[in-house]
Amino acid sequence: TQSLKDKGTERKRKLFYSRELFVLTYGALVAQLCKDYEKDEDVNTCLDRMGYGIGIRLIEDFLARSAVKKCRSYSETADMIAQVAFKMYLGVTPSVSCSSAAGNEFSLILDKNPLVDFVEELPAERASLCYCNLLCGVIRGALEMVHLSAEVTFLQDKLKGDAVTEIGIVFLKNTEDKKHKRNK
Repeated sequence: TQSLKDKGTERKRKLFYSRELFVLTYGALVAQLCKDYEKDEDVNTCLDRMGYGIGIRLIEDFLARSAVKKCRSYSETADMIAQVAFKMYLGVTPSVSCSSAAGNEFSLILDKNPLVDFVEELPAERASLCYCNLLCGVIRGALEMVHLSAEVTFLQDKLKGDAVTEIGIVFLKNTEDKKHKRNK
């Protein structure tokens, strides 16, 4: 029989290989989309749409595997995305900062973005490509499934020469609040 330590090591190794395979496959996907679409904006839209579809399905897995409780604020939600979801699926933990007095705008700051492990730089003719735009769609789709509308965009990108990769999340309106207001 295997010891618990051996099983834990084996699980970590499988997760590492799964992430690495995902990163390599993702690179091939982006390369194919760049061949299929002339405009970067079309590629960005396609990546966001794909991410959205992943996000609306991934939230079920996240809630089942993480056993987290309902977040009580936008701040808790942003922390949960960074500290639990990013760690669980990408193996990194971005830092979170609130960028508005209203408390509905947050930045996830990634010092290391695993999706670009095998990418050195974007070609000059693809300067407006948001290589990791899939992440924005995933976050937006997952949030929508828990009744939170949000705009999610890249604010900074290491692939474009910025010091860090920064994803901006602006929470719009809680869709559950709208339902309760209509019922009153």
